[in-house]
Amino acid sequence: MKPPEEVRREFVRQWILKADEDLATARHLLASAPTLLGPVGFHAQQAVEKYLNAYLVWRQTEFPKTHNIANLLDLVSSSQEQLAISLDAATVLTKYAVESRYPGDLPEISFEEACEAVELARKSKKIVLTALREAL
Repeated sequence: MKPPEEVRREFVRQWILKADEDLATARHLLASAPTLLGPVGFHAQQAVEKYLNAYLVWRQTEFPKTHNIANLLDLVSSSQEQLAISLDAATVLTKYAVESRYPGDLPEISFEEACEAVELARKSKKIVLTALREAL
């Protein structure tokens, strides 16, 4: 039986691997299928959401199933306010989680917005992984 600390580390790694898959998917779509911009935004948002979930798992902070990055950052802020502040720009990605997945009032994501979404996910990954140094 694994010690609880190792189980927690493994769970954090699993969240990070899933987030990395989403980030890789967003990058791949942007580079190889630039007409599929909606999925680029979706996968960028999913990556950030999962990196934040990894951090919350490490801090043993319960979190709801939500796509709202601001809500997750509120939880992050309870243990690490500066970390949450440094990730605040990523809150714009929330609109790509659900609303952009269906026809409706939101305009289609532009190529520039898709590039920004991927860059925000990349920066968020770097920031969260730095905060998780001790966990990895």
